[in-house]
Amino acid sequence: MQYRRLGRSGLQVSELSLGSWVTYANQVNVKQAKDMLALAMDHGVNFFDNAEVYASGKSEEVMGDAIKALKWPRLNYIVSTKFFWGMSESDGKGKTKHNTVNRKNTLNRKYLMQAIDGSLKRMGLDFIDLVYCHRPDANTPIEETVHAMSDMITQGKALYWGTSEWSADEIRAAWSIADKHHLHKPVMEQPQYHLFHRKRVEQEYARLYEDIGLGLTTWSPLASGLLTGKYRNGIPKGSRGARKDMAFLADGLVNDAKNTAVTHLQVIADELDCTVGQLAIAWAASNPDVSTVITGASKIEQLRDNLGAVDVIAQLTPEVLAQIDAITKSLSD
Repeated sequence: MQYRRLGRSGLQVSELSLGSWVTYANQVNVKQAKDMLALAMDHGVNFFDNAEVYASGKSEEVMGDAIKALKWPRLNYIVSTKFFWGMSESDGKGKTKHNTVNRKNTLNRKYLMQAIDGSLKRMGLDFIDLVYCHRPDANTPIEETVHAMSDMITQGKALYWGTSEWSADEIRAAWSIADKHHLHKPVMEQPQYHLFHRKRVEQEYARLYEDIGLGLTTWSPLASGLLTGKYRNGIPKGSRGARKDMAFLADGLVNDAKNTAVTHLQVIADELDCTVGQLAIAWAASNPDVSTVITGASKIEQLRDNLGAVDVIAQLTPEVLAQIDAITKSLSD
């Protein structure tokens, strides 16, 4: 495992990391999380990604309990969370307990300052290493959001802050406001990045890497499983695509052109003696502007397979990358 600086910061993150979206508290309990976190750490992973909205806060609780059970020294690991969507509290009869004003879909100061306290409590930590604005908020002045995020760091509740799925213009605006007012600047962005979704990382953000030192913690390297090849013959039972809460992914997962491309990628993977999933993860990590690639797994066998991508990165020569581009680039957005 190699380690890369998070943008222009001094923090070093493992080139592959482990996230909890969809899996923790839904498919993965505390014991399973503990086993997977331990395996990841044994392979050199030091960054573990989470978000307030994942499983309505339960994902943070599962990860926090697993880390506590592992008794790791705090310097040995990096954890994150993300704020924007908020959490729904049900009354048990299908209705929410409270109205959603200042509780959901916002980055206003009141929400953010209470959200960080909630995450700290659920994860059982004194501070969280990386905190993200999970989406942009057009209804809150960006100055208010920047000041609130900077204050989290000043108060010692977080160490670095960044954004997720913000446009280049929004990121630059936040950075400029922080720079003008001598506040803590956004350090990283967390965008989706895989072989079929690459323009934002490779084109829209291109100027930001040099201009402001933006780091990337990218997610979905396997395109929700499409790049493992499991959807070439439809949506199998038990897969992510078969979940009711993931129904929005279905059309993309059974896209004929993309699944045909995955079949062609399999030929390259066979030549490199790896799986097509490992090839896809290694491809994302081969981008020098990417600080870390967040992987996910519902079973320890999947995690072990994903971690094998580390050995593939060095095999991605310019010639191999050109072959991959010839198969996939025309299908990417």
